[in-house]
Amino acid sequence: MLSVYIHIPFCSQICTYCDFCKVLKKDEWINAYLGALKQEIESNYQGDTIKTLYIGGGTPSSLNISQLKELFAILKIFKLSPNAEITFESNIEDLTKEKLKFLKNKITRLSIGVQTFDSKLIKLLGRKVPNIETIKEAQKYFNNINVDLMYGFNEENVQTLKKDIEILLKLNIPHISTYSLILEPHTKLYIDNYKLINEDTKNEEYINKVLKENGYMHYEISNYAKKGYESKHNLVYWNNEHYYGFGLGASGYINNIRYENTKNLNKYLNNEFSRVTHKLDDNETLQNEFILGLRKIKGINKDKFHKKYNFNPLEIHAVKKLINQQELIDDGQNIYINPKYLYYSNEILINFLDDNLHKH
Repeated sequence: MLSVYIHIPFCSQICTYCDFCKVLKKDEWINAYLGALKQEIESNYQGDTIKTLYIGGGTPSSLNISQLKELFAILKIFKLSPNAEITFESNIEDLTKEKLKFLKNKITRLSIGVQTFDSKLIKLLGRKVPNIETIKEAQKYFNNINVDLMYGFNEENVQTLKKDIEILLKLNIPHISTYSLILEPHTKLYIDNYKLINEDTKNEEYINKVLKENGYMHYEISNYAKKGYESKHNLVYWNNEHYYGFGLGASGYINNIRYENTKNLNKYLNNEFSRVTHKLDDNETLQNEFILGLRKIKGINKDKFHKKYNFNPLEIHAVKKLINQQELIDDGQNIYINPKYLYYSNEILINFLDDNLHKH
């Protein structure tokens, strides 16, 4: 079974400073885009059974009901497994009762972009203060909800972060994704020349402590979930499994080939999807296995690795070296990053960019 990622490059408030997004909000462009998306899927989907479907990108919730109906009519082509996870990304400002009712029987998981409940910080992003009542309304329709929480603002202190987490705990949100603030081109903070102060580790340690104390499993560097609510789709990426990517600029990984669609809107609308492809050799596949797999708190299962590659991961020099340095831990079943170094993982993962990683 495979997975599918659908890229819907429309957004709500967070990209109001981006002329490209302003253009895409026009109905004629949206309708043309959906038509091209339909053509791409019909041309490239091979009829595989799909275990996870993720509808994301910009903010697909910015589509109106008519456009959402068209989108889900397109997605009916996929042969979904009986217990398929279907995730829909949303901006909290878009979640009207009408849209929630529409989505109720079409998705199994709702992801809500909140970022922060703090009025001062949210205005820095050019957005409105999230309405907690909207989340409560969403909970009437969905049990499986993720909320995105952003940290790392210069103005943020422990009390501000504490208040954000307290709200999520009180709401009993089953999955929380945490992200450090990054300055992306065309966003308000980037244009305003916002200066970051790197104190992420303190924030990360605080988040980790509080969420674990409240029954959340820290199962991936940036993600926490109550038992049974881990993101199945994101685990596809971290387990280095294959998936389709459809839409403008979407990436996919099929038959050991990684590909990326064109980012040129005119080409895409003319059905010139112009996929840039790259077939991975054995060494590159191993690099991805470790760089992605070690993002998981439990890391890489040795038996599964052996079945997949037909040799023991301990035969790899980088693995043995990092275990000897106690940066990686081998507990007999799994190899994973030592919790002491979890928030310095990039320095560990760089060891797996070796051009000759395979079986030193």
